[in-house]
Amino acid sequence: MAKPPAIVEALLKSEAYPHKPRKIELVQTQMSFLFLTGGYVYKVKKPVDLGYLDYTTLEKRRFFCHQELELNRRLCPDVYLEVVPIVRSEGQIRIGGQGETIEYAVKMRQLPREQMMDSLLLVNRVTEDMVASVAKKLAAFHHKARTSPEISAYGKLDAITTNTEENFSQTKKYVDVSISSAKYDRIKAYTDSFTKSNRSLFQKRVKNGRIRDCHGDLHAAHICFSDGIDIYDCIEFNDRFRYGDVASEVAFLAMDLDRYQQADLSQAFVNAYVRQSQDEELVLLLNFYKCYRAYVRGKVESFKLDDAYISQEEKTRVLAVARGYFELAESYLEY
Repeated sequence: MAKPPAIVEALLKSEAYPHKPRKIELVQTQMSFLFLTGGYVYKVKKPVDLGYLDYTTLEKRRFFCHQELELNRRLCPDVYLEVVPIVRSEGQIRIGGQGETIEYAVKMRQLPREQMMDSLLLVNRVTEDMVASVAKKLAAFHHKARTSPEISAYGKLDAITTNTEENFSQTKKYVDVSISSAKYDRIKAYTDSFTKSNRSLFQKRVKNGRIRDCHGDLHAAHICFSDGIDIYDCIEFNDRFRYGDVASEVAFLAMDLDRYQQADLSQAFVNAYVRQSQDEELVLLLNFYKCYRAYVRGKVESFKLDDAYISQEEKTRVLAVARGYFELAESYLEY
């Protein structure tokens, strides 16, 4: 495990913050360092190029911090507060103030961990009424979400095939690590067959305006039931992953509810969304997109196996999670 960058070590100290928090918790993703300080979260992007995102320059990280702020305010305007500079002055690194700007962070209101949907699912405290409320909020969001000829193009068959082929090419190195070769082959064969057989359905979705500027990463860990419903942490780093069929977005959360072995909640969520949106055709694509989304999650977890800042113990846990997602993806195959 690599030594944390100097900026991380600095932001683990209370004096780096204007409000001097008593406790600071570091959480990592493959893309970011998050500093949880009690009242606020500061999210710092890692200087990485993962192919599908590029945070390698300070200017790019500043740009995507502002993108994250703007896009997430669509679904939780009170959570995303501002982009703040991280400065170095007289050898000290801190949030804001005078000095050389060496980094940027997205400052957010810290939401209660125990009220996140993934936490509530573990203690059986998510109800059908709750997921119906999420469906209602999501349907209203999709109805007014941006669309255009450029966005609609991402619902066409060639764009969908680009996404699925990228999935398979990027997971080749994890075959017989987090996914067996047999499972990889079966999921790829199903995906190729479905897309080729349903060209007219994909075209109809485009024609009917179902391709929108969505959230892009709608799973249980990104939904909080604290004061109303906050849906946060959308994809800001690559428009292609946000632009897509609303059916894919619905399938994402439905798949995640399946992962928690809550098939009834999953079905209740889909049913409520269909009622709100009048999009009955969505169900024809549900298993295809559930498979696709589960595979994406397995891929993203697999990527963490190459992260030098993640401990070997954590990678053991990550490997189990990735394998679980790939098994779930396979469960949706229809022949």
